[in-house]
Amino acid sequence: MTLNQKQFDILIQKLEVFARKQPSGYKLRVALLATLGYAYIFAILAATLTLLVGIVWLMLNTRSFNANAIKAIIFLLAFGLILVRSLWVSFPAPTGLYVKRKDLPGLYAFVDELSSKLQAPCFHQILLVDDFNAAVMQRPRLGLLGWQQNYLIIGLPLMLALTTEQFRAVLAHELGHLSGNHSRFAGWIYRQRLTWYRIAEGLGAGGNETSWFIFERFLKWYVPFFNAYSFVLARMDEYEADRCAAELTGAKNVAEALINVDIKARFLENPFFSSVYKRVQTEIDAPKIVFTEMKSAFLKEIPSTESSLYLTQALARKTNNDDTHPCLRDRLNALQCLPKNLEEISLPVTMKVSAAREVLGTALDKLLEHFNQIWYDQMTTPWRQKYAQFQESLATLKKLESKSKEDKLNTEESWQRVKLTLEFKGESVAFPLLKELLDIDSNDISANYLMGQVLLNQQNPSGIKYIEKAMDRDIHIVVDGCQIIYSFLMQKGDTNAAQLYKQRAEKHYDKMLKAQQERECIQTNDKFQPHGLSQAQLNSLYQQLSGYTQIKTVYLVQKTVEHFPEKALYILGVKRKVGFWGEVDTPQKNSNLVQQLSDELEFHHNIFFLMLTGEYANFEKPLRKVPDALIYKNHQK
Repeated sequence: MTLNQKQFDILIQKLEVFARKQPSGYKLRVALLATLGYAYIFAILAATLTLLVGIVWLMLNTRSFNANAIKAIIFLLAFGLILVRSLWVSFPAPTGLYVKRKDLPGLYAFVDELSSKLQAPCFHQILLVDDFNAAVMQRPRLGLLGWQQNYLIIGLPLMLALTTEQFRAVLAHELGHLSGNHSRFAGWIYRQRLTWYRIAEGLGAGGNETSWFIFERFLKWYVPFFNAYSFVLARMDEYEADRCAAELTGAKNVAEALINVDIKARFLENPFFSSVYKRVQTEIDAPKIVFTEMKSAFLKEIPSTESSLYLTQALARKTNNDDTHPCLRDRLNALQCLPKNLEEISLPVTMKVSAAREVLGTALDKLLEHFNQIWYDQMTTPWRQKYAQFQESLATLKKLESKSKEDKLNTEESWQRVKLTLEFKGESVAFPLLKELLDIDSNDISANYLMGQVLLNQQNPSGIKYIEKAMDRDIHIVVDGCQIIYSFLMQKGDTNAAQLYKQRAEKHYDKMLKAQQERECIQTNDKFQPHGLSQAQLNSLYQQLSGYTQIKTVYLVQKTVEHFPEKALYILGVKRKVGFWGEVDTPQKNSNLVQQLSDELEFHHNIFFLMLTGEYANFEKPLRKVPDALIYKNHQK
């Protein structure tokens, strides 16, 4: 049985309650579940080996070497080799700049000190990368059998953004994942989780129907449940790593590091990199000293209004089941560093010396040159391509401006002119053009949304009504629209009004999430209704489906949904043709057909493709009961 997102969320909620009440019992369950996976695999291997030995023994004992027995031996040998090869999961080594102890003794001494205090295993390799992140990785050389190789991956931008004490807290958190019996156990479970995903992927995509048939039911049940159990353990391990870091460096330093990381990450994305990429409009070559500029930017003070906004955005995020990491608010609360009045949280102060300079010393300058060059080499070609596109867009803008003086632009041309003017000449020049567009069509969603943003950027509160008008007509922009208005009101100091938009965004997000959940899975007890398409639309679908010779029948219905019923969800139930002797429906075959239909079928509505085979074969009966559901039948034999 596979788990849809709703079932996964419910299971996670139940498991978290159990894990909080009985942490030892929960870990035992996870360990037993992991052991079950090993037991199943080795049971299949043992059965294969027993059959092989038995057949050989019978042949030798009876001195009978018939063709069927030889075929059976060849089949079992081939199956065993395929199984062993599928289980030999390889994990690629991480990429980055591998640094040696003799080149960066200060960094190694820093890491050694933390490893010793936390009783964490030694690292075989330390890598510097260009990500704003730090991580530990254990790479099993022998797949399921282990023999770990330990890597410490450190992002240079992270070191540039933090003080030494904050960097110590971050590394202590990462090393905390490997220290102590709990963390080692969690690390082992995490590796098993990745390994099973790769095994399922390898067997499903390997093309061998026999090996997939033997493992299909087990993997479809085991992998989703092991994922859920290990997911909760991974989240517990994040809190455990925070506690390890707090014991070693102090809860205050860990909290400051968490806050600073969130704020600096948002600052790095915008305004730092957004301003870097904006230079493509006027500079043909990519910047050559981006990391040097980054170092200088982090040493300057981020305006308190921006820092407050970044922190508010970070604290507004909730823990969800898309990521094992808890949200900032929950982590601060677990550290007992979340005041009741959030305004009491201290914002990062200006650094005098970064962790990069203090830990790496004079080697930092050479490392900056290295990463400057790497970034430049990676960006040279796409930068020039983007520059050429900008020049082409600029030429298009000039043509549209010239045409507008002689003739009236159509709606598409007017909208294109507005966007290009905004991009190249700024909001003040684009404003009257945008107003002209709204004079023509006051209900245009994109124009209202953009007008609202422009006005709010100019500190004009009348922009709110334009964004409101756009949100009334498009449910997909409500969350972003509320966030824009929320940020504007917070900057104005109108906290009460801002909180209303925050609550509205949260409620709408929850509703969107429920709408997504009820649309991403189909159950036999769901209610279905007629598709309601016109004959012309049905004829078009019939003509398209007739080109797929492997399809036998197709049903089309609507699923009755509770949230946003105006956004219809169509269910396309597809039944494949089966030969006289039958065939095994592997996920790869079904996936290929679904992907082909998704890419090629012209149907401008939200659609869910359902293959009526295997465990989903029982959906054909409820679909058939809906009036006019059968829209295609292949009469060819």
